[in-house]
Amino acid sequence: MSRFSRTYLAASISAALLASYAHAEETSKNSEQSMPPAEQCSVDTAQSSDSNQEPINIEADSLEAIQGQRATYKGDVVVTQGNKTITADNVTLHQEENLVVAEGNVVMSDGEIKAVSDKVTNSLDQDKITLENTQYEFLCTPGRGEAVFISKTGKKLYEVEDGSITSCPEGDNSWRFLATDMEIDSSEEVAKLYNTRVEVQKVPIFYLPYLEMPIGEKRKTGILRPSASLGSKNGFEFELPVYWNLAENYDLLTKFNYMQNRGLQLKGDFRYLTSNSRGQMRAEFLGKDEKFEDKGARWAAQFTNNSRFNQNWGLSVDYSQVSDIDYFKDLDSSLGNRADGQLLQEGDLTYRNENWDTALRVRDFQVLVENSLPYQLAPQFEANYYLPEFYKNLDFDLVSHISNFTIDDDNRPEATRVHIEPGITLPLATTWGTWTTEARYLFTHYDQEIRNPVLDSEGRVRPLEESVFRNIPQFRTHAGLVLERDTTFVGGYTQTLEPQIQYLYVPKVDQSGIYEYDTTLLQTDYYGLFRSRKYSGVDKIAAANQISYGASSRFFDSLNRERLAVSFGQIYYLDVGTKSPNSPSDAALSNYSAWAVETDFNYNDRVFYRGGIQYDIDSSQISVGNSSLEYRVGSDYIQANYRYVTKEYIESTVDLSNINSITRNGISQVGLLGGYRINPQWILRGQYFYDTTENVAMEWLGQIQYESDCWYLGIDLSKQLRSWENGIGNDPQFEQNIKLNFGITGLGGSTAPPPSGNGNALGYSRPFILNN
Repeated sequence: MSRFSRTYLAASISAALLASYAHAEETSKNSEQSMPPAEQCSVDTAQSSDSNQEPINIEADSLEAIQGQRATYKGDVVVTQGNKTITADNVTLHQEENLVVAEGNVVMSDGEIKAVSDKVTNSLDQDKITLENTQYEFLCTPGRGEAVFISKTGKKLYEVEDGSITSCPEGDNSWRFLATDMEIDSSEEVAKLYNTRVEVQKVPIFYLPYLEMPIGEKRKTGILRPSASLGSKNGFEFELPVYWNLAENYDLLTKFNYMQNRGLQLKGDFRYLTSNSRGQMRAEFLGKDEKFEDKGARWAAQFTNNSRFNQNWGLSVDYSQVSDIDYFKDLDSSLGNRADGQLLQEGDLTYRNENWDTALRVRDFQVLVENSLPYQLAPQFEANYYLPEFYKNLDFDLVSHISNFTIDDDNRPEATRVHIEPGITLPLATTWGTWTTEARYLFTHYDQEIRNPVLDSEGRVRPLEESVFRNIPQFRTHAGLVLERDTTFVGGYTQTLEPQIQYLYVPKVDQSGIYEYDTTLLQTDYYGLFRSRKYSGVDKIAAANQISYGASSRFFDSLNRERLAVSFGQIYYLDVGTKSPNSPSDAALSNYSAWAVETDFNYNDRVFYRGGIQYDIDSSQISVGNSSLEYRVGSDYIQANYRYVTKEYIESTVDLSNINSITRNGISQVGLLGGYRINPQWILRGQYFYDTTENVAMEWLGQIQYESDCWYLGIDLSKQLRSWENGIGNDPQFEQNIKLNFGITGLGGSTAPPPSGNGNALGYSRPFILNN
């Protein structure tokens, strides 16, 4: 039989049906219908806002019409309009009631949502469409559902009775939300559910009177994917995140985290973005920790802000604080982990232009160890001036700051420090090398308030002075070359040789009357050989009369990717007394520093290596060493690492009053980490760290996780060294935890489970820093 197309009656029926396309939800239990093959997401952004203005086409095997009463299309009816399509066994127009009825395997789709119904009725007078016994599917984001009855009253708004929604694929109802009433707005990508219950494998889990959740990638207020776990540390744990889309430029994520052994914890993450500022406020609050009731309410907070005004002024804040020093040890937190030793509390008001860089700064720290108080910088005014090429190739700069140091410890001094440091630099550069020479003069004045005698690490009174003027000149010249050639032993590679040499002179100046307020030893590796300072800050300026020399060699493949880099260097002390000022006898020292060697290697983007050592000439042994080897294919990897530091090196570089309470024989730790995806569903992860000096496993963690299309389930086994009962090396105390993690995915555009928060202090780090 011939098929009818583009008749006036066809156009009227099509317009009536397609003016408000179908959506859907939960079908009756007796329905045997199934979704036809999934269509692809196809959103026509250029399409007219009025769908009735689009061209219409309708086809059918036959047409029966009774003038003034009804017209019926039968047999594989297909109605199309732009991205919208309706197919049905038959479509009837009842002219007296002004109703259009599509029956028999009705399928409606517009490229965003597809629905399958037994019957679709459209009232032309009320511009209302209803669907009976319907299955629906979102085409542009995970999500589908069923419904007994759906009423569509708006352009893309659906009211659902006895419906469900899930992100699981067809035929899989591992989890789903069911509600007596639902409102689904596909244009706003949000679903509102009333009298909601959550089912997992048809078992009700919890009930909510009202639930609003996003069904797309747009930022919408609503509940995100919940997750749950069961472990020996916190007991049963359930986390329900709620996203609040407060405005276009700020939002809030809250999490209700119930822990069986501790209580209900509330977490919040507020973000904002304006034309001048961006920032974030994060907080965690546990009103009563039932596991440690003596610690009272426990909380953590962090605030960060960066603002710019008139291109010159800036305001930055970085403030973090916790209720007690054991917070990160006892609770898993997104604000830090148990390896953190301190939290920064700093605010800067800055002004910058072409020549000036100024800042008004306040700074404090919350130290997360007992019996340790930091100095507060309250405040510091910093003003730096830069004048490049003020005379031919000479550059001039001036570094200056006024700092006020306070502390709540009468056994340590407070001070006001004024530092002025002018400098002249002559930089010379070509394509094959650089040569930089600089001369600086450091003028520093201290006004120290010594409230009680200050003792050194050996219990002797330090000869501090209330007023100190210190003047130190500094001279430095540094030269480096970059030589390049094609390799002879490996074809297609380019090798560079980059030698460098530096002379540094700083005279000896008595600084015994000055206390150390913000001074720490800088890292001593290959790159540290060519610094002009040994310590951070200006409280301790180490004397120097030395020559630093070293070289790097790099290998690049034919695509200019760096595959291998080897660097090595050393310092020769012209004045051996500047090598180690704390040494009782200069005669016991050689004129040479330790050899510093650094190596990075990348073979075929699968095998990576990074290592570094410092070989001490005087003791003829390695004082510091680290090494990391990794094999990676895609997301699968295995890494072995090792780090080593002698006790003598720690004593010579860190001022510790009782090092034996921290380590007896230095640091020697082996680590093994790995992750392997067995198949698209199963993944294994693990990490293990062992201390060879104390013969004890510091940490280990094993994870196995199953990830389906819409849910995940994982098991974590962990053991961590927390403390020593009777001093280091005696009676180690461990925390062991078994944790079962499970949750759903697919809501709000999420298609993968969140990373596991295992709380381990030692974890994965990238094993190389090559320039690629």
